[in-house]
Amino acid sequence: MRYPRFLAVLSLWVTPWPVVFAAVADYDVVVYGGTSAGVMAAVQAKAMGKRVVLVGPDRHLGGLTSGGLGWTDTGDKSVIGGLARDFYHRVWKHYEGAEGWRWQKKTEYGNKGQGTPAIDGAQRTMWIFEPSAAEKVFDDIVREREVSVVRDEWLDRANGVAKKGARITAITMLSGNTYTARMFIDATYEGDLMAAAGVSYHVGREANRVYDEQHNGVQTGVLHHRHHFGVLAQKVSPYVIPGDPQSGVLPRISTAPPGVFGEGDTRVQAYCYRMCLTDHPENRIPFYRPEGYDPKQYELLARVYAAGWTETFGKFDPIPNHKTDTNNHGPFSTDNIGMSYEYPEASYARRREILQEHRNYQQGWLYFITTDPRIPREAQAKLREWGLPKDEFKDNGNWPHQIYVREARRMVGSYVMTENELRKKRPTPDSVGMGSYTIDSHNVQRYITPEGYVQNEGDIGVPTGGPYEIAYGALVPKRGQVDNLLVPVCVSSSHIAFGSIRMEPVFMILGQSAATAAVMAIDANSSVQDVPYATLRERLQQDGQILNLAGAVETPPAKRSSSKKASR
Repeated sequence: MRYPRFLAVLSLWVTPWPVVFAAVADYDVVVYGGTSAGVMAAVQAKAMGKRVVLVGPDRHLGGLTSGGLGWTDTGDKSVIGGLARDFYHRVWKHYEGAEGWRWQKKTEYGNKGQGTPAIDGAQRTMWIFEPSAAEKVFDDIVREREVSVVRDEWLDRANGVAKKGARITAITMLSGNTYTARMFIDATYEGDLMAAAGVSYHVGREANRVYDEQHNGVQTGVLHHRHHFGVLAQKVSPYVIPGDPQSGVLPRISTAPPGVFGEGDTRVQAYCYRMCLTDHPENRIPFYRPEGYDPKQYELLARVYAAGWTETFGKFDPIPNHKTDTNNHGPFSTDNIGMSYEYPEASYARRREILQEHRNYQQGWLYFITTDPRIPREAQAKLREWGLPKDEFKDNGNWPHQIYVREARRMVGSYVMTENELRKKRPTPDSVGMGSYTIDSHNVQRYITPEGYVQNEGDIGVPTGGPYEIAYGALVPKRGQVDNLLVPVCVSSSHIAFGSIRMEPVFMILGQSAATAAVMAIDANSSVQDVPYATLRERLQQDGQILNLAGAVETPPAKRSSSKKASR
């Protein structure tokens, strides 16, 4: 094994500070981003015999999977194979032991999630889990596989990508550390490496006509879920004095026109933190008044309750040990609608501001419900029984370390996945994995209707009609842009198609497939665009990936061809 080369960057001799060293490390594969996809990509590259490093800004591995989303969005579990399935097998093993049940007996925990068993003993998998349990699994995986991990390293997005022709030769961090490799994988939610490398991408919604779709672009009047004001018994005025436009508009309502139906825009799905809450007194931290709290920001929420809202706890989904994965539910909930537009392209400093605003908003939402006298007593009293768990996110004020980036940049690559492939209106070439979850896009804006009432827009739920294939071309840039980069998270897809592809098990699947292709490109000394699909398919199937419905069989991981690599 070749060890990293180090270049010393000396401070001035006259200063009392110690010498600072900036490293240049040489690998076969650099995976940028410690998301669930990043972990699986790094593990796969290492399993195929390559020198790999998993490097990125994350202090915790696993992204959203270890950041609060423990109520896994699975769809059809039979199409989740390979390393992704091994992850959920390891979660099952964690909760098989008594050490997994600190605050609750296993027999007390419900066994349903997303309409199917949360704990599937017959298949040796578990799909519902605590954030800390997921992070432990990710940490165990990289430790067992001896994957090099470098945390808290931020790509220099302005000058940190060195290229020779159409190949990335090195990436440099803000720390000054440089990582050279033959192949690179961008596994971030934001697509920062992809963008800095000059790859084509899109932010926002495309017009329906761009890809001949039905559910893309502005969707005014389309109300698919219960996250809109139409679920209320009465309409709600957006004005400070109800019914009086001259009095001004309440906070968190846009005064801009919503746009023309079916046309594109630059708006992205609302973000939120998937809050982990607990009602176990011994482990509970009461909700508190966040810094800068302003009850005026929640005036619209008070009107929602006044209009008859009773579903405060509709998405307090139970995970083990008397905890929840709490998600958005209703017309004014944890989704911070309209406040994430800047995030994909924002500087690191501006992103931190946006993240803090989202944190303050959600903590203020909790505090408002538990303290404001206009909230119905029953809902208020019930929420006061909940709080933040002392044993989760202990280095971040018990608040999730990962926001739910439902979409940011999306590559425009060799093949663009659209709702037509997901709904089987068009065949998908060269499958490298499958998705199956409903096309699920959250609201992108809250606006004023022509009649003078408030409404949300952009929340779409469209069935796919069963599992669908994801094309290899959706992981690679257009030919001639970058020859040695794969993108398993910010994949090449339309806004509406990404509403289903964006699920965490799918990211794990695509991370493994991306790494497999990267290694094959290295071995053949070729570009990622020229990896022969027949060879790629053979290796993916050998490693337990499900590429089509014919392979979608509920087989325990121990019987897969890749089982020798898995921990039992």
